[in-house]
Amino acid sequence: MSQLITITKEDIIHQIKLSGKIPEIIEQIVQRKIIQNIAIEVGIKVEVGELQKTADQMRLVKQLTNAEDTLVWLKKHSLSLDDFEEIVYTTLLSAKLANHLFADKVESYFYEHQLDYLNVVMHEVMLDDEDLAWELFYAVKEGEKSFYDIAHKYIQDVELRRKGGYRGVIRRKTLNPDISAAVFAAKPPQLLKPIVTGEGVYLIFVEEIIQRQLDEKLHLEIAAHLYYEWLKAQSEEIESHVQLD
Repeated sequence: MSQLITITKEDIIHQIKLSGKIPEIIEQIVQRKIIQNIAIEVGIKVEVGELQKTADQMRLVKQLTNAEDTLVWLKKHSLSLDDFEEIVYTTLLSAKLANHLFADKVESYFYEHQLDYLNVVMHEVMLDDEDLAWELFYAVKEGEKSFYDIAHKYIQDVELRRKGGYRGVIRRKTLNPDISAAVFAAKPPQLLKPIVTGEGVYLIFVEEIIQRQLDEKLHLEIAAHLYYEWLKAQSEEIESHVQLD
């Protein structure tokens, strides 16, 4: 038999405590207050037209194509229209603050960390046997086998096998450090000597190394990274002195 259950604000707060999310919530509150306070200090203004544009973008991302969809979404999340406007305002304020603080620091950061923005186009086969890896390496070097032949025979994953071990364009940061060092020292196109890791023995064919250009997308990515690192450091310092009322 169904029962009517009443949930109070106290129930919600208690459940947040039980879920272990209090530190996360505190961090979000602190960061929101930091954004608001610093924005006032540096004189950042938000125009009505900018708010409307940001609201439209947020609705588009959340697939809220009409007023009815928006109201349903707000009800689901227990938000009022004023709450939604506050979310939009804080989102826009945060973006403008990030631009104010770090837009002129992106270029120097990029050139200081260019190695972090190297990408590689590569193919790989992972084996369990190092002796076999060396045997296959020399077979390719001497023209007895192709890398595709090896990938087709030894890769277990069906999709990766069909692609001949092709991993696509991979960022330097995402690679195992041992693999990364060998890959980015290569002179493409080049088959690397077997690389032994804790996971297995890798045979890697480096097709191309790509240096990312500082385009608009990367500029925004770096500015966001610098901003959130700064915001995290600011909030951690303040959180250590926060007292819950």
